[in-house]
Order: sequence, then structure tokens, then C-alpha cells
Amino acid sequence: MHKVFAVILTYNRKELLKRCLDAVYSQCRSCDRVIVIDNASTDGTQKMLSESSYPGLMVHVLKDNIGASGGFNAGMRLAYQEGADFIWTMDDDVIPGSDALHFLLLADEALKDKGKKPAFLLSQAFTETGLVTNTPIISPLKNAIGYRDWHELLELGVVAVHRATFVSILLPRTTLAQHGLPITAMFIWGEDSEFTLRVTQENPGYVVGMSKVQHLRQENGPISILNESNPERFRLYRYFIRNKIYIARKYRHFPHYRYLMISEVYRVARLFFILLFRGEVRKAKIVLHGMLESLWFYPESEAADTPIEKMQTSTWRLDQLCQEQADLKEKNRIKNKSSFKTGS
Repeated sequence: MHKVFAVILTYNRKELLKRCLDAVYSQCRSCDRVIVIDNASTDGTQKMLSESSYPGLMVHVLKDNIGASGGFNAGMRLAYQEGADFIWTMDDDVIPGSDALHFLLLADEALKDKGKKPAFLLSQAFTETGLVTNTPIISPLKNAIGYRDWHELLELGVVAVHRATFVSILLPRTTLAQHGLPITAMFIWGEDSEFTLRVTQENPGYVVGMSKVQHLRQENGPISILNESNPERFRLYRYFIRNKIYIARKYRHFPHYRYLMISEVYRVARLFFILLFRGEVRKAKIVLHGMLESLWFYPESEAADTPIEKMQTSTWRLDQLCQEQADLKEKNRIKNKSSFKTGS
């Protein structure tokens, strides 16, 4: 039987994390292990996890927040090196239906029976009110007579895709072995797009119609600095702009991405002037910063078997520490009980 490890990335959202964990542990096809990557939370997440009773939960706490990119890099790396056959990856605000994993694995078997090697399997994502969110991009790959065949296997309830997000994505071990890990240096926004584009150059991924998850906090729609009202998040859009241009540049040589670089640069430049016209100088400077930084941004991906010690930050096992503390507490209890009996 295949070993399936869930990887959940969290940062300062302990209530959402608990809901996510409850849903993952309620799967009709249980995971063989669940790994939580805590991106240096400061809201009591570690206390909540240490007091929880999720069986077999492995918690790795990062010393520093290295962004979603670094967190997913760490989680996939650990799961791969622990021997996972499949890695089921999501953020802490994803609430999978009780049969979400079951249908992903079922689709993998059906695809393999058809001679397909999916780069990944993806759940359908919906908002709390039932609206579709995190829509993947249809695969541009063509069949032997030159037609795009993304709808070839509709009878299986799957559609071939290539660019997707890490909202309930099931990654076969072979995908990580061949293509490596998400790029830590991207920090946030775009690491999932780059990764899924990278791994689907030869074989597509597939969105699975019967596998469904809720993606909470998505009612505001796609990420946009134009609509961002939280000043604390403004600075993050530097990464969003830089990463969009980097991805477009990296994949411009592939026929189906030929005009992506030109269109992305045009859109970013247009965004800069719109912000200036609206008098939002701070936002315009952030967009310009991202544009300029993209000129020298050439990060490299890492192999899945790269030692964890080579990460940008150190990590420690919360579950091991809790077990050690419990063992020490029990040892002291037995020692005190023995002392009481002997009267010493």
C-alpha cells in the first residue's frame, strides 16, 4: 500500500490550522503521517499543537519565517526523505472533504491504468459560499496529431492542467525525484506556479472533479496590489511582481509560453502607471522595486534529497521535544513515587 504523507504549512493561524488538521485526520483514507511546518509562528500555535492529541503528528518549527516557498520546500523535503510515496500538500486554511484524498488516489490508479503518468493530482477548490477558487490552467500539451487533448479523459472525471496552486495537491514521489523542490528564494506568491509549470513540461497534472476542498478566506478574489487595503501586506507585493516576471522569463523559450514574458512586463508596467495616476506612490514604488529586482533574480531549485541542514534556516521537532518532556515528567513521577514508598 502506498505511503501518503500530508504536509501542512502554517503561520500564525492556529484556529485555521486546527480546522485543517481535524479535516485531514477525518479522511476516509487516512494518511500514513501528517507533517506540520510551522513558519516561526508567534500566536501560540506551538502550544496548541503540543497540547493536541493527533496521532503520529510530526511538527517541525522553523527558526525563521522563510515564506511559503521555504515552508513548502521544507515540508516536501522532509516527507520525501521520510520515504513518502505521495505527498499531499496544503496551507492551513484548506479544509478537505472527508473523501478528498480517497478520490485523488483513485484518480491516480485510473490514470495509470490508461498508461498516464500524472505529474500531480489536484482537488477542486471552493470558497465557503461555494464559489470556485484557485482555478488551474488547462494543459497546452498536444497529442500525436497536434491537438490539445486536455479533455481526453473526461470519462474519468479528470482534466489535464499545468499551472496550479498548492491547495490540496497530491505529488507522486517520482515528480520530486525528477524535478526537485519549490524554490525557497521566491519567498511568497508564485512558487506553486513555477513548480507546477516545471513539472508538467512532459506530463500534465490532473484536476480531479470528485476531490473537493474549501479554501477559506478567498472571497476577495485573486491577489492584487490595486485592491490591497492592508498596509502591512504592501511590501509583500514586491515578491509577487518579481516572481511573475521571473516565471515568464524562465519559461519564455517554450512554444506555448512564447509571449508570456512580453505580456507580463506589459501588465506590470501598466500597473505601475495606474498606481501613479491614482496617487498611490508607495504601492507604485513597490511595483517598481519588484520589476528591478527581477532583472538579477535567477534562483536555482534544489534536489529532493538535499539535506535538511542546508535549508536557509534551522528547524526543530516540537513533537520530539513534547515526548521528551512527557518522558521526563513520567520518570520524575515514578522516582517520586518510589521515594515516597521507601520513606526517603
